[in-house]
Amino acid sequence: MIELIKRAHGFLDRIALVDASGSLTYRELLKKSAVVASQLLDGSADLNEARIGFIVNPSLDYTVLQWGIWRAGGIAVPLCVKHPYDSIRYTVEDAEISKVIYHLDFYSLIAPLKEDTAVELIAIDAIGDQQVPLPLPEIHMNRRAMILYTSGTTGKPKGVVTSHENINYQIKSLVSSWEWSKDDYILNVLPLHHVHGIINVMSCALYCGACNEFLSKFSESAIFERFKSGELSLFMAVPTIYYKLIHYYQDLRKEEQVEISTALNKFRLMVSGSAALPVKTLEQWRTISGHTLLERYGMTEMGMAISNPYRGERKPGYIGQALEGVTVRLTNESEQIVEEGMQGEIQIKGKNVFVGYYNRPEATAETFVNGWFKTGDIAVYENGSYRILGRNSVDIIKSGGYKISALEIEEVLRKHPAIKDCGVVGIPDEEWGELIGASLILSDTSVTIEQIKLWIKDKIAAYKLPRKFIIQDDLPRNVMGKVTKKELQKILAQS
Repeated sequence: MIELIKRAHGFLDRIALVDASGSLTYRELLKKSAVVASQLLDGSADLNEARIGFIVNPSLDYTVLQWGIWRAGGIAVPLCVKHPYDSIRYTVEDAEISKVIYHLDFYSLIAPLKEDTAVELIAIDAIGDQQVPLPLPEIHMNRRAMILYTSGTTGKPKGVVTSHENINYQIKSLVSSWEWSKDDYILNVLPLHHVHGIINVMSCALYCGACNEFLSKFSESAIFERFKSGELSLFMAVPTIYYKLIHYYQDLRKEEQVEISTALNKFRLMVSGSAALPVKTLEQWRTISGHTLLERYGMTEMGMAISNPYRGERKPGYIGQALEGVTVRLTNESEQIVEEGMQGEIQIKGKNVFVGYYNRPEATAETFVNGWFKTGDIAVYENGSYRILGRNSVDIIKSGGYKISALEIEEVLRKHPAIKDCGVVGIPDEEWGELIGASLILSDTSVTIEQIKLWIKDKIAAYKLPRKFIIQDDLPRNVMGKVTKKELQKILAQS
């Protein structure tokens, strides 16, 4: 049996899930997901890894559908509620999805699938919960469980296939490292087509009998209201969300700020991930909440692999050490292990690492070397921790023979009092290979680019100085709030 679902039998009368419509106990979650599984089976013994898509807002329905698909022997493929139709159609066709279960809110979006594909559309309202569940198949942990799609920053999105064993290992390492317990209560504000919201938040909570509350639509005021309730013990978000919460907080009355800070101080853990956390954001949140955000490192292909400690020093700008059971190494371009203090590509081994890319054996083979998963991220190991320098393709700028970390330059720029945020990329150049370009988001529009150039001149080595600056209202981002640097490269190159 799937271990996550097996463990739910030990928490039957505890509250598992909460959303705006109400709550479900673990007993009710098991019953409802069994009904979904029975209806998907429709008399057959096993879905035999059929790909089942579903598109619903973060809610009780999401977990019921995911567990129902798994219990019937299917592979769950969550569809992003913010994607346009063409992206959804691409996922449906690429993953060879046979059925899509949808909430009525998304019918107009996905209705053209009936004409354009052979997929069967099933309204979630058509799945009744009065049916007596049929006997369900025995699901072994080595079976494929889920397909999540990469962001497609280096080509078309690829379907990342994980088994139940992969997922179980990803969950267990975090439950152990971050000391989850059945008494925890977490607010889930993250998209549920991404490993952060699915594994780190929802599945970790459900694995240990804790409560996961969904917030279907992002709202700073709603989040702070839940913070003030005193019910929550953990919070996990991406840097963009912390940035928005900080600026919302700064506009509140002093009395409200004190009330929120007092409540936040009682949390046991706050985590940031999915993108590099600016040191400025970490420091501002620490002032507000009393917490040093725990930074960790992971990818769709492996869940989490490296984390700052739950107990112990968390160093700003560092991602910590390898999680239990995960092996990490840094290698150069010749696949040789680099010495401490030297930059290299992060490579990972462990049961957390994915099965492969769906229907892409060549792409799968290319991303492994002697059993090590090649992440494409560059880091150094120093002072007992890993420090990310950036993604090899977009964050490591090769200019005049130097390899320069865009993230390092961004951290310096953010120290300017007039710069709210920034993005640094390499722009193709015949002479230098790449020129360093920077996009600035200003809080004080009276500050000029020339003033910023003078300010940064003595704060960074000359070969790391940006040669081209632009000012934007905001940086191009994906649905997780991560800056899409390929798009930023195009903007800077054309400016």
